Amino acid sequence: MVQVGHGPAPEGRLYPGEASGGEGIDDVQEVGIDAPERREAEAGRDELALRLDKWLVRLAPEFSRSHLQGLIERGCVTLDGQLVTQASRKPKLGQRLAVELVPTEEALAFRAEPLDLDIVFEDEHLLAVNKPAGLVVHPAAGNWSGTLMNGLLAHHLKAATLPRAGIVHRLDKDTSGLMVVGKTLPAVTALVRMIAAREVHREYLALVHGRTPDEWIVEAPIGRDPQSRTRMAVVGGGKPARTDFFKLAEGEWQDARGLGRTVSALHCVLHSGRTHQIRVHASHRGHPLVSDALYGGAEALGVPRQALHAARLGFEHPITGAPMRFETPLPEELASGWRVAGLPDPVF
Repeated sequence: MVQVGHGPAPEGRLYPGEASGGEGIDDVQEVGIDAPERREAEAGRDELALRLDKWLVRLAPEFSRSHLQGLIERGCVTLDGQLVTQASRKPKLGQRLAVELVPTEEALAFRAEPLDLDIVFEDEHLLAVNKPAGLVVHPAAGNWSGTLMNGLLAHHLKAATLPRAGIVHRLDKDTSGLMVVGKTLPAVTALVRMIAAREVHREYLALVHGRTPDEWIVEAPIGRDPQSRTRMAVVGGGKPARTDFFKLAEGEWQDARGLGRTVSALHCVLHSGRTHQIRVHASHRGHPLVSDALYGGAEALGVPRQALHAARLGFEHPITGAPMRFETPLPEELASGWRVAGLPDPVF
């Protein structure tokens, strides 16, 4: 006999609301419940030859064997009320197994988490949010909670019924600035189409090393760097990408040896949306972003992260057709670097 308590959705769920059976909003609110589920079973003759971890696989087939082994090691399993920490242990006839099925990190990735989102516009169809540096957009390895998606799931109930909670584009973890998010399926569908058709206009402010031309264009394909799985690069078989750069001003700073160095403040306009596009294109032309270690940009001016901010966002409202234009100033951690370099406030 197996007794089952209340617990979270099984691991491996791709998106909230995507499971079969046509879940509604009330159903998907159960996703991400923190309390572990307790299951119990009694050893019959079929279980006597089984290792404890293999018995648990039968009892909780939605979890991987490795995860269940981890639960044994963490003290989540008992036999007749006595803690068991060896996965190879075999039960005796009639012994009672109990397990606290603590969900995997992946299973918790889709829980609603209240976050202090900086929402600059919102109606019933969409919202525009000013993402701070350090906030991850989607849950992924190493960042299964505290993401923008977790915050959106807490912000409005319908987010749980939408692919990726309505997120239609992304910013890197350490890039700040504006994003648009759909709140209904028609809005999400339209925004995805508009981004593919380059009808969503995104403009950035960046601070790069060196003296750049006044205006320059990089039109070069981007793909995974064959030398590093964490980097992107300009590669022959990559996806087409174009970035327009406009120099706003030049500044100076001194390195650790006291030598004077030049930095350029840039207005960047995307014509495509490849991963790390501005960072890759700027570095490819010999002007890596300030404090962008991944692409060779030395830390400078007290800027604690890559000096890139999504400052402007423009598009036609996907439902009403009204023009939507948003702009956010540099966050203080970048603005202070601008001031140290003697740069004026950006005007673009």
